[in-house]
Amino acid sequence: MLPFKNKITELFNIQYPIIQAGMIWASGWRLASAVSNAGGLGILGAGSMYPEVLKEHIQKCKAATDKPFGVNLPLLYPDIDKHIRTIIEEGVKIVFTSAGNPATWTTHLKQQGITVVHVVSSSKFALKAQQAGCDAVVAEGFEAGGHNGREETTTMVLIPAVAGAVTIPVIAAGGIATGRQMLAAMVLGAQGVQVGSRFVATPEASSHRQFKEAVIAAKEGDTQLSLKKLTPVRLLKNDFFQQVAQAEIKGATPEELQQLLGRGRAKKGMFEGDMEAGELEIGQVSSLIQSIQPAATVVNEIWTEFIKCLENPLKLL
Repeated sequence: MLPFKNKITELFNIQYPIIQAGMIWASGWRLASAVSNAGGLGILGAGSMYPEVLKEHIQKCKAATDKPFGVNLPLLYPDIDKHIRTIIEEGVKIVFTSAGNPATWTTHLKQQGITVVHVVSSSKFALKAQQAGCDAVVAEGFEAGGHNGREETTTMVLIPAVAGAVTIPVIAAGGIATGRQMLAAMVLGAQGVQVGSRFVATPEASSHRQFKEAVIAAKEGDTQLSLKKLTPVRLLKNDFFQQVAQAEIKGATPEELQQLLGRGRAKKGMFEGDMEAGELEIGQVSSLIQSIQPAATVVNEIWTEFIKCLENPLKLL
């Protein structure tokens, strides 16, 4: 396929404006390198990695691809200074930050020649990211899996709002798994898309096989935003989700919800494959994912459908 040039492909020096989300317990070096080798931008999910593990994944990713890749860095991570040091020492040139104030680390990262992108859930936070010096923002709608915005703004509303508020490039996220959805996001003002859930359902994703099978078996309505008194997170419905839902109905305090959540709940579900007691983070778009496919196939299918729809827009009507 012919390369495509816009602000996002030029910013990251990639072939297609398709970014793989840096998801916990899914986005290791195998997935990131496979997406980068296919022409997109692969991202390592540092949120579920100890500092020494992140270093190992960066080194293995560099050995597996000569293409650009990045690291997703949740700013609330307890050892973030160690992650920052590792990223700089290993020469990573692209960092996606999330879950925190971008002003804290953006200047420091940019002084090291690193391109910084921040994930936002509103135009207000997009403006703050721009003011902090970020090179682009990911505008992530309510449909997205994992941690989510409290505003519950859908992608269809969020993308034009953010695109109208900032001058830096906007990457759309939340509910995007196909070329048609990518085209819709671009028409609304995005310059690229970030895809999460569909890349979970790939052989290269480090998440457990049983979780991948649960994702492709999901139907409409099988996910719901939960734990709003803590950090809102979209979950696949299972026994753990039902426990949380009942606790919330009874008016559980944040402290009680935190006790129910405990530690290692996401690892138990997504990485170890406990489909009932584990926390299963996935997006609404899981209902459209029908099979487990190689990451390169996902990139190629999304891009091929995007170009086909772009070249023949009247056929869509």
